[in-house]
Amino acid sequence: MLAMIRDFALLCVLTAGCSGKPDPGPPEVAAPPPAPRQLHAVLVAGDASLPVFDNAVTGVGVLPGDITRLSAARTVIAHGDAVPATGRQVLDAVGALPSGERTACFVFVTSHGIHGLGIALSRGNAVLTPVALDAALSRGCADTPTVVIVSGCYSGDFAAPPMARDNRIVLTAARADRPSFGCGAGRTYTVFDQCLLDSLPGGGTWRALFDRVRACVSAEEDAEDFDPSEPQGFFGAAVGDMAVP
Repeated sequence: MLAMIRDFALLCVLTAGCSGKPDPGPPEVAAPPPAPRQLHAVLVAGDASLPVFDNAVTGVGVLPGDITRLSAARTVIAHGDAVPATGRQVLDAVGALPSGERTACFVFVTSHGIHGLGIALSRGNAVLTPVALDAALSRGCADTPTVVIVSGCYSGDFAAPPMARDNRIVLTAARADRPSFGCGAGRTYTVFDQCLLDSLPGGGTWRALFDRVRACVSAEEDAEDFDPSEPQGFFGAAVGDMAVP
């Protein structure tokens, strides 16, 4: 009898106990989160008639990564803070943005909008169109996650094809048939740009940021009795949950 008890006890030790529960083994170690993507940015102030555009570009310039700044203002260019925002320079800068597994692209353009055409670039009297911007992004960023913000009247066309691609988030200051507001003397930023800059520190996803921006724009327009500009947003299937840097 004693021999049977001894043999049973030994069996329990060899099989890691008599409870019948399997040995869980060593605890699993969670994989480290992927390293953040290196952000490469092109920031464009397309008109020099008012300081609001260069003010906004300077504000957005706090984003990390490699930044190319373009401006229509001669004084800004003369100080070496930017290169001329001609149509060719803007498209070349966007087309030179790098693609890769650990990179992301960011393009911010703020200026006057032209109904049915695009965004005014006063240096050389050029117009940045959705078709031209799409082609430049396809050369540079290619399939890299990309965020494009176009701030100007009638800018909603930029949130539609051909700009609307799976790897892109596109935010615009207004619907394609609506003006945006705040291009006035004595203002620091346009209404949309002010709301964007105020919302950036809140982080989260770009979709959540856009919700904050739209709510802010609506409140400001109500307060100043402006007609709704209805900012537009497109969120590609591959980047719908992309986080704000």
